[in-house]
Amino acid sequence: MEHIAWMAWTLPTAIFFVMLALTLGVMTWLAAAYPEAERIGVLRIPTTRGDRLFISLVLAAVIHLLWIAFVGTDPIATLPIGEEGVEISSLWLATLISLVSAVAIFRTV
Repeated sequence: MEHIAWMAWTLPTAIFFVMLALTLGVMTWLAAAYPEAERIGVLRIPTTRGDRLFISLVLAAVIHLLWIAFVGTDPIATLPIGEEGVEISSLWLATLISLVSAVAIFRTV
């Protein structure tokens, strides 16, 4: 595992990559089971599910970077688990905003 030791493999990092892999798997299954048709939304360009996923992922990255720049990653709560507790980062709020924006993109773009 020395070749990946440069990355901070934490639980949130693992959750991110697992969810990304599951999303790509579901999108692949959807493309095979239900062939997609291009749709024109509020951007006035034809987009497919894959295009909307890409836009959502880029927007999520921008939201998280802006959140870190302007709000930071300070803990907002501590769950009473174990002796020290588990701190919940404010980045989860940025994740919630990203999920809501992804739903909006898939419905309107």
